[in-house]
Amino acid sequence: MPKSTGSNRPGPSRKPRGKAPGNAQSTTAPNPVPKGPARKRRRKSGPGDRLKAVLAAGLIISIALALSILLLIIRPVKAPSGGPALPESSSGTEAGTPSGDLPETGAALPSKDQDPAPVSGLKPPAERPGLLYRGTLVFVIDDGGNNLGELEPFLALPGALTIAVLPGLPYSAEAARRVRAAGKELILHQPMEALGEENPGPGALYAGMSAAEIRDIIIHNIEEIGPVAGINNHQGSKITMDQEAMETILALCRERGIYFLDSRTTADTAAPGVAARLGMSIGERDVFLDNVRDTGAIRGYLQSGLERAALRGKAVMIGHAWSPETAQVLGELYPSLIAEGWTLSTLSVLLAGEVRR
Repeated sequence: MPKSTGSNRPGPSRKPRGKAPGNAQSTTAPNPVPKGPARKRRRKSGPGDRLKAVLAAGLIISIALALSILLLIIRPVKAPSGGPALPESSSGTEAGTPSGDLPETGAALPSKDQDPAPVSGLKPPAERPGLLYRGTLVFVIDDGGNNLGELEPFLALPGALTIAVLPGLPYSAEAARRVRAAGKELILHQPMEALGEENPGPGALYAGMSAAEIRDIIIHNIEEIGPVAGINNHQGSKITMDQEAMETILALCRERGIYFLDSRTTADTAAPGVAARLGMSIGERDVFLDNVRDTGAIRGYLQSGLERAALRGKAVMIGHAWSPETAQVLGELYPSLIAEGWTLSTLSVLLAGEVRR
């Protein structure tokens, strides 16, 4: 018989190569997947990891905020939009008044050919790019003391306002008290002789008076309504032309620490020249607002004052307590004046150089 190729004796064991035949699975897979506790677990995040994430997010937000603030700071500021460059008005705002003490009436009113005015009713002066400050406006209301009722609308106005009270009238002292109580600036509206024959009223100065008489009258008037921040002339074209009288008046103002405002009721006023010789600064009226008691006309006069302030940086405009139309216009235009970059001030602050821009 041929020899058997197999034997019942177990031979040396061999490792199977490849996959087992059929569906049988090899018991020696090269990369077995660990089971149970031996399986590798994903590391859970702890409190330290969450703190790091919060700090990183906070750092990113802080950087973004810092960049936003930097962009706002370096962004150029635009000036309020304005109209075309405005020429200096040559009428109604300076000397050139006819003889006598009536306020000049030649202020230029807006023409039909001009561009439409903004909602405020005023055409802004020429735009000055990059600047929010346009100029300083000083509003002075003359003839206080005649009537307490007519003064109330002016006392209720917002912003800085100067009110000039006449002396020697039944309501002079009470009007002055109310002006101070309302927080407005009070000055003496000193009556002075005019070139015409119009009566300037009680407590007036007349040509030919001595220096002592002029001083006594002014001091008496100040004591009646004071304390006051300054003096301006009521009428007075004849006195303001008199150099000696003006030297006495201005010397007294300097002695008392008060200012003088020249209402410029005549083109031949000596006040500026005398003030220069004395080394003093005085105020000078630029525009009368209510030569015509009509709101449209008053807006036109005020516009010429804005043109002047745009050119010179300031304008002094005088209205009157007997004109409710003036109080109405100032009240209506106050918000737009501020929004357009104008500063409202008193003459005492302006002369002291303390206007905030």
